[in-house]
Amino acid sequence: MEFMPGCLSSAESDALVRRCEAQIERRGWGLWAAQLRESGAFIGFVGLGVPSFEAPFTPCIEIGWRLERASWGKGLATEAGRECLRFAFESLGLAEVVSFTVPLNRRSRAVMERLGMCHDAAGDFDHPRLPAGHPLRRHVLYRLKREDWR
Repeated sequence: MEFMPGCLSSAESDALVRRCEAQIERRGWGLWAAQLRESGAFIGFVGLGVPSFEAPFTPCIEIGWRLERASWGKGLATEAGRECLRFAFESLGLAEVVSFTVPLNRRSRAVMERLGMCHDAAGDFDHPRLPAGHPLRRHVLYRLKREDWR
């Protein structure tokens, strides 16, 4: 949660899970639970979502991930992200998928780049849910068009 405004309480985490489940039920896709194949252990989530704020690049579909620290650096976000992009472009027929994070989140940016996403510097933005002066307010925007995928 280094690059998030704060940790979620148990109640907030439970509410997030309920929202994710409702979105999957309604749309057939969303932020899916990620687990290890070998053990079935829950390690976080990866998936597609619709940002709930307005920005110059919305409406859009974003790809995102949040994995436990013990799962970092093993290629798991990239592996799951590739499947999410395949689903987005092949099953949903999307023309584009975006992703965003704070500039200092090098690990997440590296996943975006391994997925073939390109930094759109002209699209970088201040996150509207964070107050002016907040150290995490500035975000970098990455894009991937279907014709550039693979």
